[in-house]
Amino acid sequence: MRYAVYYAAPADDPLMELGGTWLGRDPFSGHDLTQPAIPGLEAETVRTLTADPRRYGFHGTLKAPFSLKSDASEADLVEACESFAAQVAPFFVNELSVNRLGKFLALTPTGPEAELSAFAGLCVRAFEPLRAPLSDADIERRRKSGLTPKQDGYLTGWGYPYIFDEFRFHMTLSNKLEDEAQAAGLKDAAETFFAPVTGAPRQIASFGLYTEAERGAPFTIRKIYHLTGDVLPTAASALEEVQ
Repeated sequence: MRYAVYYAAPADDPLMELGGTWLGRDPFSGHDLTQPAIPGLEAETVRTLTADPRRYGFHGTLKAPFSLKSDASEADLVEACESFAAQVAPFFVNELSVNRLGKFLALTPTGPEAELSAFAGLCVRAFEPLRAPLSDADIERRRKSGLTPKQDGYLTGWGYPYIFDEFRFHMTLSNKLEDEAQAAGLKDAAETFFAPVTGAPRQIASFGLYTEAERGAPFTIRKIYHLTGDVLPTAASALEEVQ
């Protein structure tokens, strides 16, 4: 069993509904969904091009997938989620938009978002005491992507290379896209499909605890936690640094 703390909203949020449909799977129920028709691409091609993010479930990474250390339980993790949610206040990002992130397609903020970055950093630290160390195989798999020395230090120290100053929020919409024509067609379709939830401020008021029953299994949402605290992430991060 592995767990992940991801940005997600309740099942009836239009962002989650659109994201699940785009990827072809409801991360709450695990049921397959009919993906939108995309001009110039066969349905099976669209399904293939979205296979990797479909397994993980529509999400934005905050605390990357991890196993619990030997003396921690799922109940401990649930308690940590409840405590974290009760401390942090909801906040807004200016907008999300469909963008290329390297060879991937993703929903990302259109500019720097201090509160969102601070929120992700708080998540990394909050759940770290429960995380088991990565296996040598996991470390080597990550290193194949060509990490910088700083990213490698984050990988071995925190279990994931793209955190803190290396973090960039994204909600992945595709596999790695090698064919530029396919990538362009998919991006155009995604911009139209996600238009109802892009181009306007969005409140970040929740996160999800996702579970993977066994390696390679689809991730599903165990529970959505609502932020009910009164301290914004940037202020909470400043307090942590002082302490």
